[in-house]
Amino acid sequence: MAAGALDGIRVLDFSHALAGPYCTLLLADFGAEVYKLESRSGDMGRGWGPPFAGGMASFFLGLNRGKNGISINLKRPEGLELCLRLIDKMDVLVENFRPGLMARLGLGYDTVHLRNPQLIYCSISGYGQNGPSRDEAAMDLVVQASSGLLSITGTREGESVRCGYGVTDVTAGLFAVIGILLALRVRESIGRGQYVDVAMLDSMISTMSSNYMTYLGSGIVPRPMGTAFPTIVPYRAYRAADREIAIAVGSEKLWAAFCAAIGRPELETHPDYATNALRIRNREELEPILDEVFRQRPAQEWIERLQGAGIPASLVRNFQEVVEHPQCEVREMFPMLDHPAAGPHRVTGTPVKLSATPGGRRKAAPKLGQGTRRALEELLGLDEAGLDGLVERGVVFDGLTSADPQNARPGRGGSSKGRARRRDR
Repeated sequence: MAAGALDGIRVLDFSHALAGPYCTLLLADFGAEVYKLESRSGDMGRGWGPPFAGGMASFFLGLNRGKNGISINLKRPEGLELCLRLIDKMDVLVENFRPGLMARLGLGYDTVHLRNPQLIYCSISGYGQNGPSRDEAAMDLVVQASSGLLSITGTREGESVRCGYGVTDVTAGLFAVIGILLALRVRESIGRGQYVDVAMLDSMISTMSSNYMTYLGSGIVPRPMGTAFPTIVPYRAYRAADREIAIAVGSEKLWAAFCAAIGRPELETHPDYATNALRIRNREELEPILDEVFRQRPAQEWIERLQGAGIPASLVRNFQEVVEHPQCEVREMFPMLDHPAAGPHRVTGTPVKLSATPGGRRKAAPKLGQGTRRALEELLGLDEAGLDGLVERGVVFDGLTSADPQNARPGRGGSSKGRARRRDR
């Protein structure tokens, strides 16, 4: 493959679950050498299934492709020292533990910055590293609520509905990538790294800027509107004769084309609907008219009419329809990977297409500890005897023993004798 945009950048990844792993997934896709450091029990995401394949949750396989797996026992002084020596070799460190945990382990920014002043240290948390909410536990649903997103996402009757994917985690992961890239750029100028503090709460407020500006400008607290949008009409999903379609009419030019396409040209200059401001004011009268129009024909016929007129419109597709759509095939958004344990499996593709340094590293997710020996040998110069000793003393796990904890979870193999051995350790 062509060189990646981040070739030569080494990342030590302490993160788990979704926000941090999504950040380091994107870094790995563009060529960064990501070393995923896990404890003996592994990233909690390994168990977020079913489905499972080869002892790993499909969730984990997709988020951790392209990474090297290292397992070090940070509760042992010898393990902590190994970790610090690895940090000396890194350009970036990513973690998403609760604030303060890394410092208690002896791996906080102030400590490691003295050892490696060029290191970029990125912490992802629910509410940031300061403030009264700093120590509150956070997961996606909770931050959807605390950021205000849940209050505007739901039915028009007022029932809150969780956004269908982990939007607060993924958004924080995206901003973490942006922060890391900014810090790498600054490092080119001044030769020093810095601390990158990314909060899920901050990330969501930023991405809802348009919503918050509407509130700040009007003082009106927004409410759930289903698929509708507060400042554009028509802009929502409608039920056709057989299924739902989504339509967005974002300008007066499109409004004229829309009225012609649906066979209601008189609506274009109607005194109650002639401008977007009027359509918003008279939304409750206009929407039932459009509902009745769309029920008269099947969805595909409407899509052909609307798209033919230049109106943004789509079927409300399910995941199967998206995966099988030819556009996604052309854009390589569901490539196939082969894993020694999980076998062939599809993952999601790289969203940013670079012409000279394309992303998309085609390396499957690691088994727990799979790359421990190689990383410690190549980065720290340890020999085979030294590595054997570390494994025997329980300082590191190399993924080669029969007592692989990820294969001992319910429904995923692993003998009862093996499980008993693990409990004894």
